[in-house]
Amino acid sequence: MVSCSISLNKQSKDIWKAISSHGNLNFFHPFCHKNNVIEVDKSLIKKDILVYLNGLVYEREFYKWDKMNGYELMIGKKNGKKSKVQWKISKTKNHNSLIINVFPYKTDKINSLLYPFVFYFYIKPKIKSYLKSVLRGLEFYLNNNQKVVNNQFGMHSWFS
Repeated sequence: MVSCSISLNKQSKDIWKAISSHGNLNFFHPFCHKNNVIEVDKSLIKKDILVYLNGLVYEREFYKWDKMNGYELMIGKKNGKKSKVQWKISKTKNHNSLIINVFPYKTDKINSLLYPFVFYFYIKPKIKSYLKSVLRGLEFYLNNNQKVVNNQFGMHSWFS
């Protein structure tokens, strides 16, 4: 698992609105070219498409919604392996945080004996860097009510 969090000086309802609205990644995701909802159940997103700046297309399938607290989804190429992702709002007396946990799929392209080293020294830092940029984008959006620009916090070799 790779985890990243950010403390936000906003009410949990504002954080929830930002992360649960349709096409939300268009506003705060610095590597998002386009985020379109393709399936809805009542007002909840069931499936959307995330097109990254480099043209990579991922499908996100939401399978658990916990209103005002977070959600869980699977993300990956349409017919490829998927990674599990959790978005959780953590509330305390003094502040609120958003935590994103990623459980990446294990690729067959790396020898299973080498995989733990590749994961620890390459994959995990890349995912962590990605998550930090996404969370910084959310913070920027919530604090400034402005959409982030492409690669606002630096480029990412997997998605820019």
